[in-house]
Amino acid sequence: MAFCLKAKPRKATTMTKEVTLRQAGGSVSATLPKDMADRLRLEAGDRILAVETDRGILLTPFDPGAEQALKIAARAAKKYRKALRELAK
Repeated sequence: MAFCLKAKPRKATTMTKEVTLRQAGGSVSATLPKDMADRLRLEAGDRILAVETDRGILLTPFDPGAEQALKIAARAAKKYRKALRELAK
């Protein structure tokens, strides 16, 4: 499982750090190292999206507009499932 956080870093740099998952109530949480959070300008309480990809998990900044677009796309995919399957052939 890979973790990648896309944000607006101050300079182009790639950092790889080990992250330990912990039990948090009924969920599992990951804690970002402070230096990484600082560089990506993330603070406690900030919202991010976790997107499952074929390469692992992508963590990306939360965008309310993108969230709304994803909800609309999911409804459209459900409504037009048969047509989309035909187009995919």
